[in-house]
Amino acid sequence: MYGRQCLRVSCSSRHSSQCVKFKPCIDIHQGKVKQIVGSTLKDLPLIKGRENGADNLKTNFVSDKPSSWYAELYQRDQLTGGHVIMLGSDDASRQTALEALQAWPGGLQLGGGVTTDNAMQYLDAGASHVIVTSFVFREGRLEEQRLADLVKLVGKQRLVLDLSCRQRDGQYWVVTDRWQRFSSLMLSEATLAELAGSCDEFLVHGVDVEGMQLGIDDTLVQLLGKWSPIPVTYAGGARTLEDLERVAAAGKGRVDITVGSALDIFGGQLPYADVVAWHNKQQTVVA
Repeated sequence: MYGRQCLRVSCSSRHSSQCVKFKPCIDIHQGKVKQIVGSTLKDLPLIKGRENGADNLKTNFVSDKPSSWYAELYQRDQLTGGHVIMLGSDDASRQTALEALQAWPGGLQLGGGVTTDNAMQYLDAGASHVIVTSFVFREGRLEEQRLADLVKLVGKQRLVLDLSCRQRDGQYWVVTDRWQRFSSLMLSEATLAELAGSCDEFLVHGVDVEGMQLGIDDTLVQLLGKWSPIPVTYAGGARTLEDLERVAAAGKGRVDITVGSALDIFGGQLPYADVVAWHNKQQTVVA
């Protein structure tokens, strides 16, 4: 549908002439690799061995494969910069995340409950970067000192800020605490410019469409491509190769893309091999 037009914009001069990349994921919940509609996940205590609110949790897929299988697959295809996300703070999820990191040291980023107390543990275990959101927010407000402390500890070059957001009153607002709480931080060019000084990349889930395979949030991708001065990865709603082309076009070649539930390796209809081939094709394009 977009053909050559998208290929011509797939490489960006803003980010050291890097091309659009597919960034894979390994989402972990209660020790299993899963695909969950993130907006249905609530940070509630365990009750009799199960998470309270589980009846309201919408799970798209539960894998029978270990996290290391996915890490090794991504390593085989040299898909660097993918993210391992722990959707819970239980010991089983931490162990499963560590198994993925150890399967491909330096190839994956780690997010989910990252703080100054455990960030170095994950980096030492093999994560290339740690991904953080909730730790640097308190009651919906950005805690600049916490962010500064984290940067001092791990270095901005190993930190990814998750600025996942939802739309309200025509604007995009960063959401925290399992995407249940709207923060006071509105996505803007000034916001991204300021926060870029404290991290290596941004990760942005379009929460309104994430996990639903409804298509991408074109407006959000356009804003990220226009505003972000550093590499940024968009996640949410991608279901076809045409959606990947839409990200390349809407983001003017400056926004990378994550695909989860739609992939056949997570029970979806989109062949993982086709997405890898699309990714490889982007890397051959000359701006």
